[in-house]
Amino acid sequence: MKKLILVGGTMGVGKSSVCRALHQRLTPSVWLDGDWCWNLNPFEVTEETKAMAMDNIAHLLGSFLRCSQTEYVIFSWVMHQQEIIDELLSRLTGTAFTLYSYSLVCSEEILIQRLEKDIRRGRRHPDVLERSRKRLPLYQSLDTWKLDVGRRTPEEAAEKIKTDIAG
Repeated sequence: MKKLILVGGTMGVGKSSVCRALHQRLTPSVWLDGDWCWNLNPFEVTEETKAMAMDNIAHLLGSFLRCSQTEYVIFSWVMHQQEIIDELLSRLTGTAFTLYSYSLVCSEEILIQRLEKDIRRGRRHPDVLERSRKRLPLYQSLDTWKLDVGRRTPEEAAEKIKTDIAG
């Protein structure tokens, strides 16, 4: 049976790094980052663009789940509200899969250090600090496994997820 692995977390927590490492470890797999589904310029979050992103994500995930060439479908996105996860899953009908849903978390101090490093490198805008910090506690209430990545390398976090899935 296909395995759908959701990896959520606030901006800067390490979703992309963990998923990149996980994608290398799981074969045959595909990795979809939700941000790729609404990479607009200029980027504006509106009801229209949120609906479009959800449509795009559901379509792509459904296609990957139906594809005979994949066993593992990895999806990363901010997913800071249970409603986002529930809506996404409600759209994935017609294909059986086992769900593994993770929220990557870390301390606020480590999150700020990571984001400040990204800001210095020009990878993020300074406004991300406050937005990401405010979202961090929201992950504790989600129906997901919490994976503390504060003191783990992306490779260690990927190995933990791989071990969980194999068990």
